[in-house]
Formats: sequence, C-alpha cells, structure tokens
Amino acid sequence: MNRRDFLKIAGVGMVSTIFEPVLPYEIKPSKKRLALLIDITKPFDIKACLDACNKAHNIPEIEDPKHKIKWIWPERFSDVFSEQIDMPKEITIPVLCNHCENPPCVRVCPTKATFKRKDGIVMMDYHRCIGCRFCMAACPYGARSFNWIDPKPFIKGSNPKFPTRTKGVVEKCNFCAERLDKRESPACVEPSNGSLIFGYLSEMKDLISNRYCLRRKPDLGTSPSVYYLI
Repeated sequence: MNRRDFLKIAGVGMVSTIFEPVLPYEIKPSKKRLALLIDITKPFDIKACLDACNKAHNIPEIEDPKHKIKWIWPERFSDVFSEQIDMPKEITIPVLCNHCENPPCVRVCPTKATFKRKDGIVMMDYHRCIGCRFCMAACPYGARSFNWIDPKPFIKGSNPKFPTRTKGVVEKCNFCAERLDKRESPACVEPSNGSLIFGYLSEMKDLISNRYCLRRKPDLGTSPSVYYLI
C-alpha cells in the first residue's frame, strides 16, 4: 500500500468516526412520570407565570428577538394547534419544553449535557454543554434557547439559589426540578390560579380521560408530558 492509499483509508475512517450516526433507542416509560396539565378554559395571568419562572431561574430579559431566552412563553392557540382543532375564540396559551417520554434532544447530545431523569424530566447540565446546538435542531417544539451573548448583564433581581448561565450554552425549562426536590411546586404553577396542574401522570389519568386534551405534535412519537385541556 502506498502513502496516498493509506491516507485515503485513514481519512475515511476518521470521518466515519466523527460523524457516526446516532442510533434511535427506546426509553421505557417510568411508573412515576411527571406531567403538566394546562387548562386553557380557565382564565389566568400568563404574564405572572412567565415572571415567576424568569425570577426563579435567572432568565435574562433580552429585547432582541435573535438573542431572547425563553423557558415558557405565550403563543396563539391557532399557531400551536393549527392542524388539530379550531377554537371559537382566539386565545393565547403558554408553551414550554414538553419533557418528552422519547426526547430526541437526549439522543443527539454528544456530551450527555441533556439527559432524562427517572421521573421523566429532561434536564440540562450547563457545565457539560459545548454549544453544538444539536439538541436545538432535534427539538421539534423550539423549546431551547442559545446564549449568543453573555446573559448576566440582562438578569434582573437574580436568584442566588439557581445558577446563572454563560455565553455559548443552551438552556430550557427544567420543570423546576430544584423546587421539586424541596417538595415545592413549579414556579409557574403557583400564580396560575389552578389552571396549571402538575403531578404524576398516573395520578392525573382520570382528569385527562374525562376531558378533551391535546398534546403538541403527537404524531412524531415523542410523547410529550404537557397536556392542554380544552
């Protein structure tokens, strides 16, 4: 084998190693899977829920839409569920990370910065995140934000109990895992006046089965853990 043939074979081997495909895998559903039910028939202050989330997690308030960081944000119902049902009156609903049972973002993360807990919460390890944004490309719900700039100057009323992020890191809703570990409800649930219901899916099956409910893009097979009751 001459030098040129050797370099060709070595180059192909290196490329195949770097771009090794991520094979799909099946995540067995946990017996205790956490879920969020959003009753959109009840009036509640979405802004209060957003403000509570922003304050609890040191989310920067950046006006530039290109750099905006979103954990939970408002969308028009018709934009979220345009192909499923028509509402007689246009309303605004909150959207967030769906903490899927089969999360594609977990499969594509090369450093395991995105991982799934046994209770179904899809978490982020900011120290492991290398900013490749594979998870953002894999998420079909646009639920992740990338820190293009240093977020710290845009944080108002910082919470010293929750870590701040740095430039070049992806972040998203974590179902308030840090609050759940202290037996506290998620920050967005408290000001919702009962419109947001959080708990184990097994304990809310009766409520879901007795109401018409929607999940975002269920045909993708991700099995979201956020249900909208209508």
